Amino acid sequence: MMTLRTKRYPCSTCDAEQPHRQLTRAEQEQLKERLGRAGVNDFWICENVLDPDTGKQCRNLRTGWLMKPFPKPIRLPAPE
Repeated sequence: MMTLRTKRYPCSTCDAEQPHRQLTRAEQEQLKERLGRAGVNDFWICENVLDPDTGKQCRNLRTGWLMKPFPKPIRLPAPE
């Protein structure tokens, strides 16, 4: 079920439409530091599970408008 904070978008690394969610505050802060940008509210993260045994997710970033906002895909590391 999709909520206001989750949507299905095409993922450039998964090559299919996958569930994406908005970033948490901690992820936003991490991305701000990584990109050197003041605002990152328009980014969504892919939640596709790549390995069911470990639960590893794709975690590729995109915006609501652009599937590939960067020349090379940027993924956020999994939370510790």
